[in-house]
Amino acid sequence: MTPTPTPAPTSAAPGTSSPSNPDSPSSPSSPSSPGTASRRTVLEAADIARALTRIAHEVLERNKGAHDLVLLGIPSRGVPLAHRLAARIAEVEGSAVPVGALDVTMYRDDLRLHPARTLEHTDLPPEGVDGRTVVLVDDVLYSGRTIRAALDSLNDHGRPSRVQLAVLVDRGHRELPIRADYVGKNLPTSAGERVRVLLEERDGSDAVVIEGGPPIGQSGPPATGPDHPGDVRPEEAR
Repeated sequence: MTPTPTPAPTSAAPGTSSPSNPDSPSSPSSPSSPGTASRRTVLEAADIARALTRIAHEVLERNKGAHDLVLLGIPSRGVPLAHRLAARIAEVEGSAVPVGALDVTMYRDDLRLHPARTLEHTDLPPEGVDGRTVVLVDDVLYSGRTIRAALDSLNDHGRPSRVQLAVLVDRGHRELPIRADYVGKNLPTSAGERVRVLLEERDGSDAVVIEGGPPIGQSGPPATGPDHPGDVRPEEAR
């Protein structure tokens, strides 16, 4: 009696994955899928916490304590970072540090090009900024244009004795002669990559992610785009 031949297994079409293997490298959800944009995490929650702790100690060391110190966060993610720094400084010094927010929207040099903007909130401590050391706090330092706008805004609210700058990430590509006094992480990037800072207070988790660049498996120039999609400050004008 002639045995019945066993049918050969059916192979998936080129470029697709088998339903029984959803983790196949060719699956659309896989980070290594050809044709998908690259995305990598460069700082996790513990890294951000350590960077902020280090910055807090550097601020205290440079200013010989927290006397006459004011922290002003630049919306949107600079504000929660400023509050975190203030909490760390208070743990060391044993006393609260004034902290607030400084909106720069109306001081941007690209306002005439993008007139439709959402105004953020400026909240200065009751002590004000006159004669004090003001530390501006932001998440990403890029071209330097946001910091220039912050200096102009600060000038309309008082006359500090000095102004310093603390940023979580310095990604380079400066267009103005501005340099941070305190940096959590110097992060070399290409101009076309996007640096996204995620914070628990706004995003539900802490991380710094680089997005963009040529799609995996392809060559060519990286894609361009804003640093924080949906934010009022495009990365190109930072």
